[in-house]
Amino acid sequence: MLQCIFLLSDSGEVMLEKQMTGHRVDRSICGWFWDYVVSQGGDSSKILPVIASPTHYLFQIFREGITFLACTQVETPPLMGIEFLCRVADVLADYLGGLNEDLIKDNFVIVYELLDEMMDNGFPLTTEPNILREMIAPPSIVSKVLSVVTGKSSNVGTTLPDATASCVPWRKSDLKTSSNEVYVDLVEELDVIVTREGVMVKCEVYGEVHVNSHLPGFPDLVLSFANTKILNDVRFHPCVRFRPWESEQVLSFVPPDGEFKLTSYRVKNLKNMPIYVKPQFTSNSGICRVNVLVGIRNDPGKVVDNITLEFELPSCVASADLTSNHGTVNVLPDKTCSWSIGRIPKDKSPSLSGSLALEQGLDQLHVFPVFRVAFKIVGVTLSGLRIDKLEIKNIATRPYKGFRALTRAGEYEVRS
Repeated sequence: MLQCIFLLSDSGEVMLEKQMTGHRVDRSICGWFWDYVVSQGGDSSKILPVIASPTHYLFQIFREGITFLACTQVETPPLMGIEFLCRVADVLADYLGGLNEDLIKDNFVIVYELLDEMMDNGFPLTTEPNILREMIAPPSIVSKVLSVVTGKSSNVGTTLPDATASCVPWRKSDLKTSSNEVYVDLVEELDVIVTREGVMVKCEVYGEVHVNSHLPGFPDLVLSFANTKILNDVRFHPCVRFRPWESEQVLSFVPPDGEFKLTSYRVKNLKNMPIYVKPQFTSNSGICRVNVLVGIRNDPGKVVDNITLEFELPSCVASADLTSNHGTVNVLPDKTCSWSIGRIPKDKSPSLSGSLALEQGLDQLHVFPVFRVAFKIVGVTLSGLRIDKLEIKNIATRPYKGFRALTRAGEYEVRS
C-alpha cells in the first residue's frame, strides 16, 4: 500500500503532492530524499529504486527530469510500487503529449484526477490508458476555454466505461473502428561496455514488443516467435494469457485498442557489436594528441544510421582543437564534445583527430573520457529474435498485418 506520491523537479522542488490514505506523509521526507540524492552524487537517475529512510520506505523512478517518489510505512511488494510509478509516468506522458515540469504545472487538475482514478486508498485500481481516456478527457484547447467560460474545471465523465464491469477491462465489448489493421514492432536497445583494453565486459539487449491494434469487435490474437529460448526477464501486459506462454512459448491475448507495450525482455551475453570505437590518447609537454577511429565490426545486414559519439573532456583540459574526416564535431562550453557521423561511408573509416591543451603545470593527461555511442538500425534485431506469425481470430474480414524491427544504442560506452 502506497501512502503518498510526490513529483519532484530536477532541483528537488515538490511540484505535486497526492496523499493516498488517511495517514498523511509530511513533505520533510522529500527533503531527506533530496539530501540522499546529493550525497550520492546528485544524479537522480543513478539512485536505487527502493530506499529505506528512518521513517519510510521510498520507491522512486526518474523520467525526463522528473522524480516520481512514493512513500509507505507498511510492508509493500517493491515491484508493485515501482511498476505503479512507471504506469503513472507512462499515462501522464500519453495524456500530456510529453513529460516535463511545465506540462505538469499547466495541467495540475488532470494529473490529480488521474491519480484519483489510478489508485484507491493506496492500492492500484485503474491503470489502463484506454479506460482512463473514457473516464477523464485529455487536455485540449477547447476544454481549457470551456473551463474558463463555464467555471467547471473537472474533466471526469459522469458515467463509468462499460469495460470497467467486463472481464477484459482494457477493451470495450462493442468496439467499432473504420480501419481493420494491426502492427507489431520489435524495438531493441543494445547496452555495451568496452574497457580501455578493448575487452567487451557487457553486451546485452533490452527489447520491447509494441502492438498498434485497430481491430473491431473482440479479436483474439496469437503471436509466435522463431527463437524464444534466448529471452530472459520477460514481462507481459495484463492482456497476455500466461499459460500459453508457459506451455508453448506463444503470446495469446485480446488487445487493447490503439498502441500499447505487449511485452519486454532481455537477451544477455551477446557478442555481436555492430560498430567499433578505437580511441587513442598520447600526451607530452602539456599537449594531448587525440585519435578516434569508428567502423563496422559485425555487419548487421542493414544500414547503421544516425551514429554519434559524445564524451566529456576532463576538467584539466584548457582548450580543444578537434577535426574529423567525416561528419561534424562540436565542443560545447561545458566541455562536452559531440561528433555526428551519420552513416559510415564505404570508401573510408571516419576518424576524429586533434589536440587538447592541458592546464598550466600538467604534462600528461591522467583522466580519460568515456565515449557514449548512439546509432539506429532499421529492419533488424541484433538479439536474433524474429516474429514467426500472427494469428487473428474472431474477425469477420481479413485484417491487414504489418511488422517492423528497430535496434538502437542504449547505454553503449567505450572507455579510453
